[in-house]
Order: sequence, then structure tokens, then C-alpha cells
Amino acid sequence: MHTITDKRPAGGDSLPVIAGAAVGIAAIGAALALADVHSPLRAPFTLFFLLAAPALAIGSALRGLDALIRPVLAVAGALALDLLVAQAMLALRLWSARGGVAAVGCLSLLILVPALLTRLTRRQRMTHSQE
Repeated sequence: MHTITDKRPAGGDSLPVIAGAAVGIAAIGAALALADVHSPLRAPFTLFFLLAAPALAIGSALRGLDALIRPVLAVAGALALDLLVAQAMLALRLWSARGGVAAVGCLSLLILVPALLTRLTRRQRMTHSQE
């Protein structure tokens, strides 16, 4: 009789699932807020989006820092970005929940895209130098 065992650590397999669930929850929160759907899940999912989207973008831009300090700075930066967007919209008398979600999403993309492009060009340089 032959026994099949799997000696991989269990924690490593769940990280992509958790990340995918977080992205899904944030996307649902943004969609519910932008579509102005009244649901009991709208407030918590939208708040999760408002924290997670800028934190992911800022965390990816801070790639070279220590693994323990990067999440702290990313969450602090996300809170600061949310507060700055809210303050600017209130000062300009343009406040709306939909506009705030859209502004935070756009600013998060503006932070994330250059970080991803930088990482992509580094990988291309490394593959060309290894050839």
C-alpha cells in the first residue's frame, strides 16, 4: 500500500485566496458606492475599498522598505490620502460619496501604475542582461 503525502506548508496556499477575496470585496464596495445601490454591505465594503486601494498602491510603491514597516506606512498613507481627498472635496464644496470613492480610486491608480511600470522595466532589463 502506498501513502501519498503533501509536505507543502498549508499557510502558503491560502495567501492568494485571501488576496483575491480582498480584491473582490474592495471591488464590490466600489461598485456598490458608484452605482448608489442601497445594501447593508455597501458601507463596510466601501470603507474596505477606501482603505485597501490606497494602501495597496502605496505599499507597492514602497517596495524597497523593510517588510514590517511597509504595511504600517501603507495604511497610514491610505488614511492620509482619504482625509486629504475628503478635505479637498469639502473645501471645494464638491463632496459626494460617489465622488470620493472615484477620487480615491483614481489617485490609487495614479500611485500604482508608475510602481508597476517601474517593476516591469526592471524585470525586462534583468532578462535582457541574463541573455
